[in-house]
Amino acid sequence: MEWESDDKELKAAGAEPLPGGRRGLRIHGWEIECRKLFILNSLHLQRWEKELQTTHLPEMVFGDNCLVLKHVNSGTKFFFNAFDALVGWKHEALPPVEVPAAAKWKFRSKPLQQVVLDYDYTFTTPYCGSETVESNVECGSAIPEEGSSCIQWEDCKEKIDLVALASKEPILFYDEIILYEDELADNGISLLTVKVRVMPSGWFLLLRFWLRVDGVLMRLRDTRLHCLFGEHNKSSILRESCWRETTFQALSSKGYPSDAAAYSDPSIIADRLPIVMQKTQKLNVGVS
Repeated sequence: MEWESDDKELKAAGAEPLPGGRRGLRIHGWEIECRKLFILNSLHLQRWEKELQTTHLPEMVFGDNCLVLKHVNSGTKFFFNAFDALVGWKHEALPPVEVPAAAKWKFRSKPLQQVVLDYDYTFTTPYCGSETVESNVECGSAIPEEGSSCIQWEDCKEKIDLVALASKEPILFYDEIILYEDELADNGISLLTVKVRVMPSGWFLLLRFWLRVDGVLMRLRDTRLHCLFGEHNKSSILRESCWRETTFQALSSKGYPSDAAAYSDPSIIADRLPIVMQKTQKLNVGVS
C-alpha cells in the first residue's frame, strides 16, 4: 500500500508534490523522488552481466528502482540504485561464505551438477549510496572512491538522534524500495533496500543490506542519512554507517536461539550482532 500525503500538511510545511505524475515532493530546495518498476528481464540481465564482468547476479534485481534526492540550488545529488551497489559487491569481492555440505545441493541449477561456490554468492556490498554534483565540473556518478568525490564529507563525532526522529512529527512522504534480493537457494536471504521519509524539519533515509546464511552467518550493513533543513534552503546532513556481523555459533554460545526462524527481522535482532565498523560524517549543503 503506497503512502498518501496530506495536502494540508504539505502546504503547511512549504512542500509540494512533484509534477508529471512523479512520485515524490519538493521541499526546502530539495527534490525527492522514488521510482519503482519491475525486475530486470533476461536481456537487461545479460547487459548487466557484461558491464559488471560476471555471470552471477541476484535472483531478483530491480534495476530501474531508485531513490534520488537533489538539492536544486547547489546541484548536490544523492541516489541509490542496484547497479552501483553491485559494482561495490564486485569490487569488494569477499570470499564466499562456507555453506554446510548438506545444503550445497540446493545451489544446483541442474541435477547432479557439481556446485562450486567460488564467488561471493551473498552479494554483500559496501555501498553507501551514490553522489554527484550536477554542474560544469566533471564528477563521476558511480560509487565514489575515497577522497575522489566532488562532495566532501567530514568525519565527525556527532550521532543521528534516533530518539528525536521518533517524535510525533508529520510524515509528508514515505517509501521503501527493494534494489535486489536473493534467497540463497533457500539457504537464507540477501536483501538490499532503501527507505526514505520526509518531515517538515528534514528527511531521513536508511539503506540496509541484510544477509542471513542459515546456520552459518548474519551480516547487517546500515547507512543512515539525516538531513536537517536550515534557513535560505541550506541543509546539514549526517551520514552514519554501521556494519554488524556474527555467526550462528557465536550467538548460540551466548544463549541465543540457533534457529534461523528467530532472525527474520534485522530491526529486532540488530543489537545482538557485534559492530565491526562504524563511522559518522557530516556535510553542509547550500553553503558557500
